Amino acid sequence: MEDVRVQTDEFDAGEEIRRLRSVSSEVGGISTFVGVVRDINEDDEVSALYLEHYPGMTEKQIRTIIAEARTRWDVLGAIVIHRVGQLYPADPIVFVGVASRHRGDAFDACEFIIDYLKTRATFWKKEQTLDGDRWLETRASDVEAASAWES
Repeated sequence: MEDVRVQTDEFDAGEEIRRLRSVSSEVGGISTFVGVVRDINEDDEVSALYLEHYPGMTEKQIRTIIAEARTRWDVLGAIVIHRVGQLYPADPIVFVGVASRHRGDAFDACEFIIDYLKTRATFWKKEQTLDGDRWLETRASDVEAASAWES
């Protein structure tokens, strides 16, 4: 099972976990990550975050990331939901969930997917701050995290 969604609507993490649990009676572990919009970045107060994507291409990139995770770990099901549009501090922005037979595979695949999602899926993010708007670039720490999977 694989589900990739890029959407404006909020998601229900509990419902997504239930969907992963129902993938197979062999599911022994589910690992999830929920990213949330912060109210501060680089010591600036953030009032909102606006996200854009390239429809079709972004979803394809996410599917490629999941496919790579499947080659490395025993993944029975994966769900990636990424929100776009105008978001505010404390809003959920991304859900990554992985179901596997064993917790280690679920943990590793989930972490891999979010690390690659941050560096290999096309999203444009613009923060709104008291000092004005700014487009964000990929953080060096995110590149380092993704690079660690290549060794």
